[in-house]
Amino acid sequence: MTTFDDRENAFENKFAYDAETRFKVQSRAVKYLAQWAAALLGRPAEAYTAELIAADFRKPGQEDVVEKLVADLAGHADEATIRAHLAQALQQAAKDLDEA
Repeated sequence: MTTFDDRENAFENKFAYDAETRFKVQSRAVKYLAQWAAALLGRPAEAYTAELIAADFRKPGQEDVVEKLVADLAGHADEATIRAHLAQALQQAAKDLDEA
């Protein structure tokens, strides 16, 4: 192999690794967020986590999760609070994966 091929493979591997890491962080953050929301709603955490994960696959990004939470948590938490908890969940998820 040439140096160019080696560099190309390295970039492809890095891209795949970064994409997998982003997916893991986002998935774990949704789980943390679902546990918080389930506690506010007085619902079982496992069932609500499954609902929120399903909602996460509707559109790319986190907006579908935020929309569902805003609708579900009406009267319990506003959008700004939900977004703040999402940011905290993303940070915690990234920290957890770094430690693993």
